[in-house]
Amino acid sequence: MHTRLLSTDDQGLAIACDWLSQGDVVAMPTETVYGLAGDARNATAVARIYEAKGRPSFNPLIVHLPDRVAAEKVAHFDDAARALAAAFWPGALTMVLPLREDAGIASLVTAGLDTVALRVPAHPVAHALLERFGGPLAAPSANPSGRISPTAAAHVADTETGLGGRIPAVLDAGNCPVGVESTIIGWVDGRPALLRPGGVSAEQIEAVLGQPLTRPAINPDAPNAPGQLTSHYAPRASLRLNATSVAPGEVMIGFGEVAGELTLSASGDLAEAASNLFDLLRQADATGRPIAVATVPETGLGAAINDRLRRAAAPR
Repeated sequence: MHTRLLSTDDQGLAIACDWLSQGDVVAMPTETVYGLAGDARNATAVARIYEAKGRPSFNPLIVHLPDRVAAEKVAHFDDAARALAAAFWPGALTMVLPLREDAGIASLVTAGLDTVALRVPAHPVAHALLERFGGPLAAPSANPSGRISPTAAAHVADTETGLGGRIPAVLDAGNCPVGVESTIIGWVDGRPALLRPGGVSAEQIEAVLGQPLTRPAINPDAPNAPGQLTSHYAPRASLRLNATSVAPGEVMIGFGEVAGELTLSASGDLAEAASNLFDLLRQADATGRPIAVATVPETGLGAAINDRLRRAAAPR
């Protein structure tokens, strides 16, 4: 299969919708990373997402929708969920909520759970595609399962490290501005819980809810949200964290005052670091050398960056 790069004009959106309507998959840009979209109501389309990525079927997907009205047709919202939607949608927040019995979502999307992960993306191309398609789109990151997430169309279409040759098309909207996946929030024993750090900080969410988020223990063999596998976002090379200097033969990714051959952010800006993270991991991996990464603070977006780095460095 040849993977085609589509423009994001009316013609490109029309072609993408044609493939989606036929039960196929198309990679689309979001503000976080590129997602591999398929009709969330069509079991064949969802199976194609898992097949293209090589993703284990026990790992649930995020359903993308154009607005909260559409989202409330899929899941049950309470006052806290509506408050978070009002504050952060459209945007880089995913909520895991009780699935409606009449939602019409393919069971593969939820991995058989009675909850569903929902997000309203802020990227104008993702929104235009959702509006034009007229239905919910399941869309995990558009990369081989466990590997570095894509923040550019070229990452998706790469035949060695991406999905090139496995999917028909990518809507090419340039680089993703946020650069790390969405934050995932759920409710465990009635209390709001951080299931995955991401593009919205825990501190921002806690300010809206007026209470702290719990951090429940995660079972990577039975995830209740995407992004919880022990090894994830991984380059082919080994990865050493919290490096203060480069060892012989390594390529160094610096941050702040710790310089490197590549640098997440020389000024120590966490938003810049998040935006650069996956692209720099790809650049470092392309050298064929082991990778070292400088320490990143565990505050704000740093929590999401460190979560991705720890999983990328985990044993495979």
